[in-house]
Amino acid sequence: MNFKRFGAPAAVAVVAALALSSCAANEGGAPAGDTAAASTLSGTINAAGASSQGSAQEAWAAAFQTANPDVTVNYDPSGSGAGRETFAAGGSDFAGSDSFLKDEELAAGFGSCVPGSTAVDLPVYISPIAVVFNVDGVKDLNLDADTLAKIFKGDITTWNDPAIAALNKDAKLPATSITAVHRSDDSGTTKNFSDYLNQNAPAVWTEKPADPFPYQSGEGAQGTSGVISAVTNGVGTIGYADASQAGKLGVAKIKVGDTFVKYTAEAAAAVVDGSPLVDGRADNDLAVALDRKTTDSSHYPLVLVSYAIVCTEYADAAKGELVKAYVGYMASEKGQAEAAKSAGAAPLSSDLQKKVAAVIASIK
Repeated sequence: MNFKRFGAPAAVAVVAALALSSCAANEGGAPAGDTAAASTLSGTINAAGASSQGSAQEAWAAAFQTANPDVTVNYDPSGSGAGRETFAAGGSDFAGSDSFLKDEELAAGFGSCVPGSTAVDLPVYISPIAVVFNVDGVKDLNLDADTLAKIFKGDITTWNDPAIAALNKDAKLPATSITAVHRSDDSGTTKNFSDYLNQNAPAVWTEKPADPFPYQSGEGAQGTSGVISAVTNGVGTIGYADASQAGKLGVAKIKVGDTFVKYTAEAAAAVVDGSPLVDGRADNDLAVALDRKTTDSSHYPLVLVSYAIVCTEYADAAKGELVKAYVGYMASEKGQAEAAKSAGAAPLSSDLQKKVAAVIASIK
């Protein structure tokens, strides 16, 4: 992986209180390096954030709690923005987020961390973002960034629009109106989707990427499940969501270079491996600046890297040990294999996995 650094993030954190829901567990394999019989861990881990991680978190929690029967893991898939806000307010032990921390969030401090210490972004989940659609009579769909941007901005409003027809010469496109479904909540998936469009179709998608959807167009839906439900139950619908949740919906191919590419876990992982780290961050912060403008058709640039955001030093040392063990399992070879099996995630490369493990080992 190319670990040069460039770029710099920016925005602001807000404080909110959210209820945390439990991921019950009674099955799964033992975490890497642990045996259930030898476990001495006990306590409760509360976390909240990215709904993209939902399926993986269920699998991770099940395996970890089986190996550590005196530990309870609660993960609320409330969305990336809500997860970061909860963690900043001290209402959770770590956050799941499809967006890395902004400079302003880092400067504001974190309620669960020792005063004067900070938090870091650790990649734990890599997944393609699928452009899902439900259009009668259309099974295959090609879209380039410019056309995709115009659809979600509201500039293209019917499925037989000449721009869509030009990319799909063999398709029988209906005159049906397009309903473009976006996330109504603050979402790292939205930020990644917007980042891809802003970089590849800047003349159309003029708004800079952020967790809120930037335009007054289309239909909003809460969370990944809300988007999938709206696309599934609607007519002439299109949306974007973590690929693990695409189910039986149609999935568009996006143009990469001169080729239309369908997502795969391997193609998503290839983009991450070819991308640098964000510049200006601490050495133990592993935020990735994704290469969205690649022309390599073996890459799928509409991808998200989802992070575990953790304290470098916890105010409650016992809680820090629990988080260290659980997030360590998430990022381990066994944890990554579990996410690949349960959620279709792309495992971290061995190089990135080692870097994440080194940071986790330093958590206090």
